[in-house]
Amino acid sequence: MNKEIQSIIRNLENTLDGTPWYGRPVYAVLREVDSSLVFKKPTPGSHSLIDLLYHMITWAEFTLKRIEKDQETDMAAFERTDWRSIDPSLHNWDDALAAFIAAHQQIVAHLQTKNDDFLDEIVDYRNYNFRFLLNGLIQHNIYHVGQVAYLVKQLS
Repeated sequence: MNKEIQSIIRNLENTLDGTPWYGRPVYAVLREVDSSLVFKKPTPGSHSLIDLLYHMITWAEFTLKRIEKDQETDMAAFERTDWRSIDPSLHNWDDALAAFIAAHQQIVAHLQTKNDDFLDEIVDYRNYNFRFLLNGLIQHNIYHVGQVAYLVKQLS
């Protein structure tokens, strides 16, 4: 039985590319970002749009690797990439957006194979279960896409 998993998948997909209650979906906001703005920071020490997107990627990939039970990608690997230094010669918006979308597509594909019992399993490197992690990922995406939308208005 995977009724709760299906509910989480619907909620995740709705916030990413559907019609969420709070406003525009995550992918729509991210797809409309003007690439000329992505490296700008509103104040010294603040985050740029591309900083935010790569941070979102880190936690989507963390979630994916935990679902996959990947023992090779440990917590230290994610801590090194979270809020990473962005190099404009290596990092760009289109590649980052593609990576963000791909990670979420893989998360959904893996979740489709799981039963609801999976949600009670404890996440590696954490003291909480997959139910908490998956709902947290949804909330994390909403939180940061709000920052992206605000920052776009500030920088435009």
